[in-house]
Amino acid sequence: MSHHLSGPNLRSPDGDARLDLTDLFAFAAPEPGRTVLIMNVNPVAPTGGQAFHPQAVYRINVDTDGDNRADLGFSFTFSEPVDGAQTMTVRRTTGEGARGHEATGEVLVSGAPVSFTGTPAVVEAGPYRVSAGLRSDPFFADLDGIVAKFQWTGVDWGADKNVFGIVLEGPDAEFGEAPQIGVWARVSVRKDGGLVSVDRGAHPSLTAYFNAEDVKDAYNAGEPAEDWQTYREPWTAVLQHFGEYTTEAAEAQLRVVLPDVLRYDRARPAGYPNGRTLSDDVTSARLSMLTDGKVPTDHIGPHTDLLPAFPYLGHPH
Repeated sequence: MSHHLSGPNLRSPDGDARLDLTDLFAFAAPEPGRTVLIMNVNPVAPTGGQAFHPQAVYRINVDTDGDNRADLGFSFTFSEPVDGAQTMTVRRTTGEGARGHEATGEVLVSGAPVSFTGTPAVVEAGPYRVSAGLRSDPFFADLDGIVAKFQWTGVDWGADKNVFGIVLEGPDAEFGEAPQIGVWARVSVRKDGGLVSVDRGAHPSLTAYFNAEDVKDAYNAGEPAEDWQTYREPWTAVLQHFGEYTTEAAEAQLRVVLPDVLRYDRARPAGYPNGRTLSDDVTSARLSMLTDGKVPTDHIGPHTDLLPAFPYLGHPH
């Protein structure tokens, strides 16, 4: 799957779907000079009876200087749900604050409504637009065909699934003065009085294919700046197994996804791996990478319920 079920044994981190990062997107808004960042969580989200985790910090990190460390962080926290209603606070932090996991910094939005119905709750906060709530999952893939060793079924696993979406849009300069940025998402939760990172990622379909079960928790707690040193050798072995790569060729492929930071040059059109749009066929991209082009696609196309304007994610099923 994309980044769904990224805990050990194809389960959500900590066994809690609300903490399960599913996808990250970065692309240009239809309005010129604006950037859109989206993080989705909670795979197969129900249409009622659940909310964002009130003890979690949902974070989008931005690297503005190419060192794979956060220079800018947008934190999203949520109130305790009351009678099915929940509110959101959004903070923007820079420098050392961005390198920690706490929700610190300037408050951009406070008490914003969260929508768990078909109508999105959109908040205008200065130059920003923000929305959070139940939305259609844009991820598409023939998962049954992948499990059946590429015997394709023609069935899109994600066609009827929902997620909790967090959508942030703002002027380009708010995400870094240079056109080139790197982004990744993180979900942390309070345990025993401290904040613990239980999920993180940027590129799709890495954890499921590359990480052994006993290292997934450590990966989710880690920092991208440490990825190449930690995962180059075991991930090279994965590519050699699946695609019969030479060591040199495998490392060249891994340079695209390690460190696990999604690079986005906003001077060029978005399209994975330059950022990621909601219709990019990332499943086919990962299958082709794994097999050195022997399996180029799963033959599933993007969803048709995407919205042309903010918040872009389709209405929930």
